[in-house]
Amino acid sequence: MSTSDRDPSVLFVCISNAGKSRMAEALAKSFRITAGAQLTVHSAGTRPGTAANAESVAALDEIGVPTPDAAPKPVDPDLLRTSDRVILLGTDVQLTLPEGAHGTLERWVTDEPSTRGIGGMERMRLVRDDIAARVRDLVREMTDGY
Repeated sequence: MSTSDRDPSVLFVCISNAGKSRMAEALAKSFRITAGAQLTVHSAGTRPGTAANAESVAALDEIGVPTPDAAPKPVDPDLLRTSDRVILLGTDVQLTLPEGAHGTLERWVTDEPSTRGIGGMERMRLVRDDIAARVRDLVREMTDGY
């Protein structure tokens, strides 16, 4: 948890901010609300797309988790500097924290079922479930174990 008087914060980053990082953001907000915990959650992309991944949205809808309404967005340098945790989702996204950044940077090498020949909604459900397990642990850790 942050040592300041503000809520802890996390920024999830993928390349397009259309799938994995948006999924992580939505799941973190859902877990935070369910737990009644305080956590500021953001997501962004290093090369944002133009719309959310439809299968990602459908996979979250299946479990009753609303997705962000906003269009994919680029990484905000201020969020990079001030977030307690910056989490890169996947192996392709590349990013470094700016000098003087407050938090830590980590990479989650998420499940990629397409490497096993799994596609479509089956793939997206596996990706969702992998990210959900990681996000649940993160929210628990960042909010003193809700």
